[in-house]
Amino acid sequence: MAHNIIGWIVIGIVAGWLTGKIMKGSGYGWLMDMVVGLIGAVIAELIFRALGFGGPGEHGLIVSIIISVIGAVIFTLILRLFSGRSAKL
Repeated sequence: MAHNIIGWIVIGIVAGWLTGKIMKGSGYGWLMDMVVGLIGAVIAELIFRALGFGGPGEHGLIVSIIISVIGAVIFTLILRLFSGRSAKL
């Protein structure tokens, strides 16, 4: 199931918001949380395709959000490692 641009924006917003709630510490603000969610979706696409599960665009909305949250959490950990912020879950 391919998502249109509105679908990807919704997935990015929800994934970024959920990642902000999952990760301890302060978030990056609503706009950056959305960007983190979208970048997380791209990271998840690469990881899940490499593992043979298919990316977020090949599943329904809920599964796409879950996959994107996983990617966003990974991306947030990487950001925090390079920015010197605490990398806690």
